[in-house]
Amino acid sequence: MKEILSYLFDHKTLTKDFAKEVLTNIASGKYNDPEIAAFVSVYLMRNITVEELSGFRDALLSLCIPLDLSEFNTIDVCGTGGDGKSTFNISTLTSFVVAGAGEKVAKHGNYSVSSNCGSSNVMEYYGYKFSSDKDKLRKELDRTGICFLHAPLFNPAMKNVAPVRKALRMKTFFNMLGPMVNPSFPKNQLVGVFSLDVARLYNYIYQDSKINFTIIHSLDGYDEISLTGPFKAFTDTWERTLTPEQIGLSRVRADEIYGGESVEEASRIFLTILEGKGSRAQMQAVIANTAFALQTIDSKLSIEEAIGRAGDSLASGKALAVFKKLMEIQE
Repeated sequence: MKEILSYLFDHKTLTKDFAKEVLTNIASGKYNDPEIAAFVSVYLMRNITVEELSGFRDALLSLCIPLDLSEFNTIDVCGTGGDGKSTFNISTLTSFVVAGAGEKVAKHGNYSVSSNCGSSNVMEYYGYKFSSDKDKLRKELDRTGICFLHAPLFNPAMKNVAPVRKALRMKTFFNMLGPMVNPSFPKNQLVGVFSLDVARLYNYIYQDSKINFTIIHSLDGYDEISLTGPFKAFTDTWERTLTPEQIGLSRVRADEIYGGESVEEASRIFLTILEGKGSRAQMQAVIANTAFALQTIDSKLSIEEAIGRAGDSLASGKALAVFKKLMEIQE
């Protein structure tokens, strides 16, 4: 690692293959925590390159425990986190609303590292039992329209970096990797990222994949469609800057989408919104993200049609019914 760090400190970058090799070695426990922390810190001081991010992604995908859900046309709704905004769990709620609209969701998630409450924290709070058992997950997907893939169970090699990430408690390039390494290799993805630079990196990398994707970034720093201002959206065929008003929704204030100070508070907010009792700002933020997820699956949908389907799933109780059924069939 000393030679690698010296190379990087000399303002050089890694090739894709070299990046894959380094991260494979990190995952296999060849380096100690201070060495890993030093390596991670390089990317806190400069931007990661496409080659480096691609190599890191390939390393994790090669080491993950794959889950074959190919018989389903699944979507993953996942954000990088690391935006420092402490919103409520928009991507997790969006996943249930998408499932309530009749689509299949293979949600990839983890405990919070840089925020108060991650998707795994909420799911665990309500009694979801994390598992890598393919029969259990297939049954959940078939019966409810959604299953949850707790990242550490499918990326056991990542345990070597967990202590460093927990100690740093800030966004690192591992945040960028999370949405890219869903072990079920979904056919569709709605990905939220914390910066425009990362959005462009993702767009470049995803263009070389077979995934139907939409990458979103709110220009005031959110890794989702926050409705607090304009946002950028990228797909494999277009790139647009949109405002809340252009998609038929109202602009909201940052404090209206705050997610609370604890897992318990965040989980209460989560269920309140899922029950259709959230504020207008909370409900519209979820509907906006759901609409773009639905358009990712079916590009022929107009934004008006997608918002209509999203709103119906949430207001009618279909999304809540998916959540309740998923929790009821836990064994």
